Amino acid sequence: MATEVAIEVAIEVPIEVPIEVPIEVPIVIALPTTLASFGRLGLKGAAGLAAADVISLTRLSISLIPVVLVLGILVRWQAGVATSIYALARMLIQLLLIGFVLHFIFESQQLWTVLLTLTVMAAAAGWISLRVATQCRRQLVKFALAAIVCGGGLTLVVVTQGVLQLSPWYLPQKLIPLAGMIFSNCMTAVSLAVDRLTVELRGGQSWTTARQAAFRASLIPITNSLFAVGLVAIPGMMTGQVLSGVDPAVAARYQIMVMCMAFGSAGLSSALFLQLAGEQNLRQLTAEHDSQANRNAG
Repeated sequence: MATEVAIEVAIEVPIEVPIEVPIEVPIVIALPTTLASFGRLGLKGAAGLAAADVISLTRLSISLIPVVLVLGILVRWQAGVATSIYALARMLIQLLLIGFVLHFIFESQQLWTVLLTLTVMAAAAGWISLRVATQCRRQLVKFALAAIVCGGGLTLVVVTQGVLQLSPWYLPQKLIPLAGMIFSNCMTAVSLAVDRLTVELRGGQSWTTARQAAFRASLIPITNSLFAVGLVAIPGMMTGQVLSGVDPAVAARYQIMVMCMAFGSAGLSSALFLQLAGEQNLRQLTAEHDSQANRNAG
């Protein structure tokens, strides 16, 4: 019974998004950790959250106290409070909407809704991953999209059909949260790879050296997470499971699956992007961007 309950827990979205991606990440790419880990389990786990444990709006408002303090510091130090307010407002709106979106998708149990959702998620992830290369975005988006679909798709198939063995294979309650984590992870990895690669190429490095540096940079967030998990921090998904009454040993197994999934999807997508884009394309686009910037400056 413990194993069955654990499977019903959706997974977390990684917290390590190092560049300016979060504000632009659509709701369909990344499902929030607490919503994913508590949403299904709260109704099915015998030791899970009871109705009395649901946070009331009054108690929820208490969580805004540290937020208000930080906003006050931003105003006091004139550090730019507008972006933070905008991000908080988007977070509130997106989390209010996601419940309705997921309810429709989960209740429909239709293959076409799942495939449509996955398509939108992959397309959005591919486009946003190139935010750091705005001048070359349209030329590189096909490579980013292919890398995310292939690298993330392979990881998704391995986990859903090999590890979890979903039935039906497109079960939205599990497939969509897993895809959200994977595509979000791929998006971050590709962004880091593009950013580091352009810096290396502009610095006069060889293609091999630049590619190595870009690939290593794309794995920094997930590698740090692998070192820290269980020591510095207990992952959000595992915390949600434990608080919902799942055996910690069972929760740890699913967290291991999640970490392997995150590492694999990040590495495959960034490597595929670097391979597909190729030296000639990236050097040419970098040179064109620099030339355009020089003309604008002149």
